[in-house]
Amino acid sequence: MSKELLGALDALENDKGISKETVIDALEAALTSAYKRNYNQAQNVEVSFDEKKGNIHVYAVKEVVNEVVDARLECSLADALQLNRGYEIGDEIRFEVTPKNFGRIAAQTAKQVIMQRVREAERTIVYNKYSKYQDELITGEVERQDNRFVYVNLGKVEAVMPKGDQMPNEEYRPQDHIKVYVNRVEDATKGPQIFVSRTAPGLLKRLFEEEVPEIYDGTVEIVSIAREAGDRAKVAVRSNNEDIDPVGTTVGPRGQRVQTIVNELGGENMDIVQWTEDPAEFIANSLNPSEVVDVIFDDENEHACTVVVPDYQLSLAIGKRGQNARLAAKLTGYKIDIKSESEADDLDNESEVDEDVDNEE
Repeated sequence: MSKELLGALDALENDKGISKETVIDALEAALTSAYKRNYNQAQNVEVSFDEKKGNIHVYAVKEVVNEVVDARLECSLADALQLNRGYEIGDEIRFEVTPKNFGRIAAQTAKQVIMQRVREAERTIVYNKYSKYQDELITGEVERQDNRFVYVNLGKVEAVMPKGDQMPNEEYRPQDHIKVYVNRVEDATKGPQIFVSRTAPGLLKRLFEEEVPEIYDGTVEIVSIAREAGDRAKVAVRSNNEDIDPVGTTVGPRGQRVQTIVNELGGENMDIVQWTEDPAEFIANSLNPSEVVDVIFDDENEHACTVVVPDYQLSLAIGKRGQNARLAAKLTGYKIDIKSESEADDLDNESEVDEDVDNEE
């Protein structure tokens, strides 16, 4: 038992990086509880583990007192002085009370403690490793799927992809290799839980960093992303170098760079628009491919505006089921009301009539 235990402690330290001291502290605490439980003892006991020989000793700890009230916890000064003339009132004495058959209990307890420490260490290793991958892109292999999750093998750990993070235009089959975005890593009771996504805007940002060197090195910056996963996305970019066109750089020669990302996302359409400090210009850019005649800001709401577009481009500006306008609003952070030129003119005429009536009165 002693040699096996010492060998197990050495292996834990070398293979798992778990210090002997940590396991021994836990083992001594567990053996103390085991002694009290198995021998119906409520007295103050301590368990000591000999790190050199692997032997285990149980001691009853008693306080030196003038008059003994509880013999399990106290020792008279007279008895203490017979052991050592140096004892005084208030000192503690340890009497060995190791049972003859305690080795069997110790072996079982040691096994449980070591297994628990191994599990905890493995959980910590996994959590520490994958928490570093949070907000990063990682390639995994689809293992299986149920009504709640797609389970993705990331190597030594299984991640889960909830329904809301699954692309509506994709089917996930076992052994498929997919790129996923690590949304969050939780240190749950049953072990680290890793949540991944195919729909997060962060996934799109990381894909562009992989495909466009200028985005990766910071020459071109992604300012904001609006995405309806699997269908369409808008990406606002700007350049930190006046000589570089951020939109053209991101799209790539003949659209090759952006096309690679479109293919990765199963045909999700991409609008790359230029970010500018002028909010009116940025809002106009965000409604690409529609032309914009004017942007009128709401005096009562600084984050609301009316955008005027040519009559023949009204439906293009709004988009199918309002998607273009909706994505532009997400991208810019403005509430956008789109009107055609004729509608805007009618409103101007009505307001002029109202002003004339007010003046006559």
